[in-house]
Amino acid sequence: MSMSHELEAKRITLPGLTMKTIVVHTVTYFIAGILAYTINDYKTMYAQPPLSYLMRPTTDPIVMAGSLFQPIRGVLFALAFYPLRSILFERPRGWLTLWWLLLALGVLSTFGPAFGSVEGLIYTTLPIRAQLLGLWEVVLQSFLFSFLLFQWVNQPQKRWLPWAMSTAFGLAILLPVLGLLATKS
Repeated sequence: MSMSHELEAKRITLPGLTMKTIVVHTVTYFIAGILAYTINDYKTMYAQPPLSYLMRPTTDPIVMAGSLFQPIRGVLFALAFYPLRSILFERPRGWLTLWWLLLALGVLSTFGPAFGSVEGLIYTTLPIRAQLLGLWEVVLQSFLFSFLLFQWVNQPQKRWLPWAMSTAFGLAILLPVLGLLATKS
């Protein structure tokens, strides 16, 4: 490993990567979720069979709080990315490698029968159309997540990026809290 690569590897710390991963994952999850909720009309889709047998209604408080749980996933992602940081963040197109890993392992080839995965298509009785309808959401979110995380890790000098991501993170956490409080009234 060259001296510049050693310095670069030392620059990416686990706490720094974890914080950035939590923020970027939560923000991109929230954005993709709002888009998919609107475009795919999840309120109606999840209220009717066959998805109503599997999915909670969108009015369920735990569904409304979905963004609040995403920091946990952000920590898990960061713990997986950290040992691979030289491959994912120190190469010019490392974000594409990251995106492919997320798609291959987290979307298309899951160990369980998730919607749109190879296992889901083989082992579930859900119609293929119902499974594939939401696939664009996870492809978009994983794309945005990979690209934005790569940019933030590699360009910390761009002051607008942490400011914008932190503001968006605050909104992704605050809006569900306000929505939950409004339903209690």
